[in-house]
Amino acid sequence: MQIGLIGLPGSGKTTIFQALTGVRSSISTSSKREAANLAVVSVPDERVDKLSEIFRPKRTIYSSVEFTDVAGLQGVDTARSKGFSSTFLAAARNVDVLGIVVGKFLPGSDPQAELEEIELELNLADLSVIQKRLERLNSEISKTPAARRVELEKERELLQRLEQALTNDKPIRELEISADEEKMLRGYGFLTAKPAFVILNVAETEASKQDLDLHLNLPTVQVSGIIEAEIAELPPDDAKAFLEDLGLREPGINRVIKTAYDTANLISFFTVGEDEVRSWTIKSGATAVEAAGVIHSDFARGFIRAEVVHYDDFIRVGSLAEARRQGLLRLEGKNYIVKDGDICHFLANV
Repeated sequence: MQIGLIGLPGSGKTTIFQALTGVRSSISTSSKREAANLAVVSVPDERVDKLSEIFRPKRTIYSSVEFTDVAGLQGVDTARSKGFSSTFLAAARNVDVLGIVVGKFLPGSDPQAELEEIELELNLADLSVIQKRLERLNSEISKTPAARRVELEKERELLQRLEQALTNDKPIRELEISADEEKMLRGYGFLTAKPAFVILNVAETEASKQDLDLHLNLPTVQVSGIIEAEIAELPPDDAKAFLEDLGLREPGINRVIKTAYDTANLISFFTVGEDEVRSWTIKSGATAVEAAGVIHSDFARGFIRAEVVHYDDFIRVGSLAEARRQGLLRLEGKNYIVKDGDICHFLANV
């Protein structure tokens, strides 16, 4: 999964990126930096830790996410007069989830206004793409053979519906779009169609507050960039003690990733054994054969069945053998819906 961090100049976005990933990069208070900063981070999961303790494998592999510090978000006035940074558009359209960083660490900060400005800018970017495509479609349809014309007319009708929604400040993600329509839109990379959440960059004094009563219209996670940067520099034991002193249960990276997973409707399943304990990421609602395909496409093509036990049941009984004896280790077919925390072993003809 790729999480794109976006925010207006001065939001503390790059500070948040550095604190979450440990990657050092230049910080700019303007929109002039062109290159996106990238970092891959393991997904913290206590379940993987516990499974690794039990199986003592040769290697333990966590799921990973890629954070992208997306440069080039300029603010609405600049965007209207000069257009959008090509660097920003290219990077933002390639991510899976948008983490919108808004600042609340200075006196007079207005996170709601900042978020509204960013959402408006994203709307403008999508509207620009749609309106240009509609212009081409209007000129192409009359010249196109009848068989192909039907497809183009469907595309035009869909884009007109999206244009109307965006004009009324409604992001594409809030619209009901069929599976066929999603396929039609896949190549556009619309920004307001992406799952999005807010990273509220708060002052040190507000880091442990659970509810700042802001009522933002997107899922929100609070972190303090300054505190997270300090935590990132500490050894694990010292970091844990520091968090406890602040009244925080876990580092910001854990909370940001959990919020991103929830926003993108993602879950984790596990494979275990003496060679490897590993976490895998799939969409909620994925079937057993789809989960097998995440491991290797051959497992999906040659899928026979899956042996499944839920993590909680496994921990309660203590072993796979006991789970099998108690009927908790089940045989499931390809249409079984994998649940978050399932431990799976796939049998396939490869």
